[in-house]
Amino acid sequence: MSEQNPFESLQEQVDDAAAHLDVGDDVVERLKHPERVLEVNLSVEMDDGSIRRFKAFRSQFNGDRGPYKGGIRYHPNVSRDEVKALSGWMAYKCAIVGVPYGGGKGGIIVDPDEHSEPELERLTRSFATELRPLVGPDRDIPAPDVNTGQREMNWIKDTYETLENTTAPGVITGKALSAGGSEGRVEATGRSTMLTARDAFEHLDRDIADATVAVQGYGNAGSVAARLIEELGATVVAVSDSSGAIYDPDGLDAVAVKAYKNDTGSVTGYDGVEEMSNDDLLTLDVDLLVPAALENAIDADLAEDVSADVIVEAANGPLTPGADDVLTDRDVLVVPDILANAGGVTVSYFEWVQNRQRFAWSEARVNDELESVITSAFADLVDAYETHDLPSFRVAAYVVAIQRIVDAYVDSGTWP
Repeated sequence: MSEQNPFESLQEQVDDAAAHLDVGDDVVERLKHPERVLEVNLSVEMDDGSIRRFKAFRSQFNGDRGPYKGGIRYHPNVSRDEVKALSGWMAYKCAIVGVPYGGGKGGIIVDPDEHSEPELERLTRSFATELRPLVGPDRDIPAPDVNTGQREMNWIKDTYETLENTTAPGVITGKALSAGGSEGRVEATGRSTMLTARDAFEHLDRDIADATVAVQGYGNAGSVAARLIEELGATVVAVSDSSGAIYDPDGLDAVAVKAYKNDTGSVTGYDGVEEMSNDDLLTLDVDLLVPAALENAIDADLAEDVSADVIVEAANGPLTPGADDVLTDRDVLVVPDILANAGGVTVSYFEWVQNRQRFAWSEARVNDELESVITSAFADLVDAYETHDLPSFRVAAYVVAIQRIVDAYVDSGTWP
């Protein structure tokens, strides 16, 4: 995995797209930096009575199109620059799918596997207390991310509502249904990955039912994407997680592998398959590659050995800019993260709308609305790509997103 700084990657992507737009350098510079970054030290009591300090961040990248929106991750490698980059990607992700939000992202430097549930609850509520002045249904709306889920979102909602002495389910998304969550939210990121993969193959005039597929990362997004792509008729031949990769040229059962991972904690050890490294999976000769783990999974060197015809980024920032250049030169079609995994934020928006209306949608309606948003955004991307003769789908996505943010900024005027 490359050590490429993700924030520098984001800024390079913005520069690459802005070169194709009639936007002043001063405005572009504004669009390459967060508006504010909160850094806090959380003092949390452990089960043995000791106090431990945790560093945490919340970046608010751009609010021109609406409240800040983005997840909170718990991971040992969380850093200030990572959170800044992820908040930027969120701003452009919301813009490409037309969701009226800005970009936000938060994280705590912690390995959740090393802590009990009570410790994680105290940690989460401590962070929620620090976030209280910045968040709110019309200010900043967090959501789940790596190593967080409905449980943590419920804790944050309860902490905010208790401290504010109010009822505000729209303060956070990705909640359990009992706490005001939305049907379809858990599968949303994997579903948009499937939808964009399907549309990419249609764009190439190919049938995805004939495709072989490898999925790097078999958490929520990767496993759901694998199952839904399999349901289209494609053959999932390889999947991986942090323990390694498994491969069967005749095809894996995506649901059975996920059940095995749930039981054992990893995909490795699954019966009757070949085991390999994550890098080996990323270079398999398959039609479709879905990177669904962390950022910088494929750098320029590894990109030279990638054999897939289509890459759909379920993870945030899985390709370095150098890898992008290599794959563009090799005519590999890459559906960028800011569209491919935008199902999560899109259904988070639907959840927020339902919370504001105090009205719940059916899962069928959520999925239909999501498909409409994603397919429309894919069409906008293709239109920009072809109209402006752009080098890649990633540049096209940023061209569309940046123009929408610039329009909102210019139309609002400049505060003195």
